Amino acid sequence: MTLKTDWDTPPTDYTVLVPHGWFQLPLDPEQRDRSIIALADQQFAGVDNAPVLKQRMMRDLQKQCKAAHRAGGLELYLSLITVGGLPLASSLLVSLVADGYPNCRTPHDLASRLRQIGREATVAPLDGSGDAVREQRTEAPDPDRQMGNTLATTTVVYNIPVPASEKWLTLTFSTPLETIAPRMVELFDTVAGTLHWE
Repeated sequence: MTLKTDWDTPPTDYTVLVPHGWFQLPLDPEQRDRSIIALADQQFAGVDNAPVLKQRMMRDLQKQCKAAHRAGGLELYLSLITVGGLPLASSLLVSLVADGYPNCRTPHDLASRLRQIGREATVAPLDGSGDAVREQRTEAPDPDRQMGNTLATTTVVYNIPVPASEKWLTLTFSTPLETIAPRMVELFDTVAGTLHWE
């Protein structure tokens, strides 16, 4: 495996593999709206009597995507998978922390800093990209911020240093499925392990 110290220049891109059935929304303003329209058309295909719901979904997604982009978000993945007619709601937000974290050059530095402020952070090895800082938490529902969600949300965050730079890539997974949260967390850990630099 190539370590961060083995790189002379930062990688030009990254790849992360998500399950079949997850929809990719680029957060760049030039691509975002077309993707939101494509997602809404896909979700409301054959449903002609719900234009208000479709518009509301598009408006809510646009609001969330704009906020994520302002915070350094690069792309958002949404699970469209259903099992037995029930949606396996989950998401992945990929963000870039361009200025890095002050005085945190390694995952061990950042994990230590986060623990000092009361967060549960560990250093976890990822097969394709080296060590990362992993956090997991369960949050009370916030319907305004979470598009009407009224369930507790399990969130898993990976902070990965970008080789040969001060930047960090962040993978933020979340799901409101309390009853199967442990299984979803296993899936999130598997997806994070596919990240590799190009």
